[in-house]
Amino acid sequence: MDNLFYLVPAASVLALFFAWFFYHQMKKESEGTPTMKEIAQYVREGAMAYLKQQYKVVAIVFVVLALLFAFMAYVLHVQNGWVPFAFLTGGFFSALAGFIGMRTATYASARTANAVSRTLNSGLKLAFRSGAVMGLTVVGLGLLDISIWWIILNACIDTPDVSQKLVVITTTMLTFGMGASTQALFARVGGGIYTKAADVGADIVGKVEQDIPEDDPRNPATIADNVGDNVGDVAGMGADLYESYCGSILATMALGASAFFSAGVESQMKAILAPMMIAAIGVVLSILGIYAVRTKEGAGLQQLLKSLSVGTNLSAALIAVVTFVVFYVLGFSNWWQLSLSVISGLLAGVIIGKATEFYTSHSYKPTQKLAESSQTGPATVIIQGIGLGMISTCIPVVTIVVAILLSYLFATGFSFDPSLISFGLYGISIAAVGMLSTLGITLATDAYGPIADNAGGNAQMSELDPEVRHRTDTLDALGNTTAATGKGFAIGSAALTALALLASYIEEIKIGLQHVGTTALNIGDRVVNVAQATIPDLVQYYQVNLMNPRVLTGVFLGAMMAFLFCGMTMNAVGRAAEKMVVEVRRQFREIAGILEGKKRPDYKRCVEISTKAAQHEMITPALTAIIVPIVVGVVLGEAGVMGLLIGGLGAGFILAIFLANSGGAWDNAKKYVEDGHFGGKNSVNHHATVVGDTVGDPFKDTSGPSLNILIKLMSMVSIVMAGLIVMLHG
Repeated sequence: MDNLFYLVPAASVLALFFAWFFYHQMKKESEGTPTMKEIAQYVREGAMAYLKQQYKVVAIVFVVLALLFAFMAYVLHVQNGWVPFAFLTGGFFSALAGFIGMRTATYASARTANAVSRTLNSGLKLAFRSGAVMGLTVVGLGLLDISIWWIILNACIDTPDVSQKLVVITTTMLTFGMGASTQALFARVGGGIYTKAADVGADIVGKVEQDIPEDDPRNPATIADNVGDNVGDVAGMGADLYESYCGSILATMALGASAFFSAGVESQMKAILAPMMIAAIGVVLSILGIYAVRTKEGAGLQQLLKSLSVGTNLSAALIAVVTFVVFYVLGFSNWWQLSLSVISGLLAGVIIGKATEFYTSHSYKPTQKLAESSQTGPATVIIQGIGLGMISTCIPVVTIVVAILLSYLFATGFSFDPSLISFGLYGISIAAVGMLSTLGITLATDAYGPIADNAGGNAQMSELDPEVRHRTDTLDALGNTTAATGKGFAIGSAALTALALLASYIEEIKIGLQHVGTTALNIGDRVVNVAQATIPDLVQYYQVNLMNPRVLTGVFLGAMMAFLFCGMTMNAVGRAAEKMVVEVRRQFREIAGILEGKKRPDYKRCVEISTKAAQHEMITPALTAIIVPIVVGVVLGEAGVMGLLIGGLGAGFILAIFLANSGGAWDNAKKYVEDGHFGGKNSVNHHATVVGDTVGDPFKDTSGPSLNILIKLMSMVSIVMAGLIVMLHG
């Protein structure tokens, strides 16, 4: 089994090698004309300046939190001494994944525009493989971080009981997930505020007030808008899915060590290795899928979607088959049942993706009907978009419910026996791993979107042939759909991972009890040894039930957190966008010759406004997400925290789907009108859909995608602070 582990770092190296290979292949392509190169350089410099500023702010937060964890570990002795270091590495690798993906995207956009001028297939392949750099970097760095910590902790942690040692190692590794979640939240919120402030400002003043095209070089906010696509949708999404990917693997490892505790060390090792091996094999299959993506010249949106689906579906189908082999080789007695748990997660991901595509792509009726509503003005566009988003939550929620039940029942042999709950939760957790196992290619389809969008912007600003812009618009419309699908996928995996983290929180409480010297618990008329206590034992001991007011108040607070967080991020975008609108109007008014194309706007000033606004506005929502679980734990105790996490998961999951799908549908309804339907570009109907798109911008790119990180960050904070809460509440 020790030898099987080395497949994991080997897969990590393979993923990073192909990421490097695709990056260098992209760099060999030409950026095109001098104007194209100049515009790409503006975007690159703006994106790098933003990230540099963001990392300075986030570094301060990380140092403060690491010192707090060090105090808890070395002074209060309520935590493992490795936690501060694991926390820092999680944040570092998450930031690194986002940085590499964004750097690649800023180099790829002009090259994609230039490639599209030759053939559509050339542009698709270049943009997609550049997006694959992000996907493969995320899985490569994730598996590398997991491998390094597994080796270090195995060598350094020494306990008399090997089974207990495996529990300590896996729960300690969970804490680097908090570092990844914290960095991801700052990246998502900050990047989302940046990009939408610029986008909304550019649309309101440029498109609506001045009737100039999107990405017109006369618009002062257009460079900031293109920078925002990279810092929000590439760097932010990369950090987001890095923590989802690592969180699902780490939570499954921790649950495996706990669920198979009484079965012996060998069974524990099987359960710990299984998620790592599935993820490692998923890397190889993702690379195969990436090479399968290609299209024909003149392809429409449906054909392009089919081209990407070939790659993702091939990877998903192969991992479903290989999963049976993994569990069989590891020697699980219920190998085929656990394999079906994984397939439940895979199928859930596919169904959520297809449902998202149906509700957000303008190839289907819902978005076409939304575009049709523009004939009666922006108000009906807003009303129908909100209604569409609400209805679109049904399929993903039902899918996740069915996936949870099936993965639980497969793992327990179709039993709801309370004594088997740990095995059932392991099944749910391994389903999340299955859903994310081919992240290398699914994230590539997501990161591809901003690259295609920036390519269109570059083509417009460089005044290339209108046919080039038409081709980039086709790729961009596809990118909107794949981005919405990626967000749905991320939200679905967050729901399954958060359930696993909920169970991991209970395991961390058990370790916290041991840290403060508690050896036995009085549960009803029984005395239970803490080290042997099961999840049902601890749930009963802390009275985690719906009749406990601490749990109920926690549920309400958790549900409120989803809406409070969304409100804060939505208002942050509004305030930042106001500053952008004022600046763009000022430049049009005061700088003579901009609208005539005789004088270049002050792009740099707009980039500075978005950067400062994002840095300032991201701090309060992010710190709220960290502080609230600690306060609830201090005031309401362990049961209150359980309620908080359940309420946050339920409300946050559904709200995130609603926001992502409404925003995606509004965006593509605008694209549908721009394609010549219902009056086409610059018509009254087009202006109505632009208003809908503007409202949808913070929905789909700031508040919605930030929620899945909020759900997991609150869980991670609770896990890391469990020892302190146990100490305070005795």
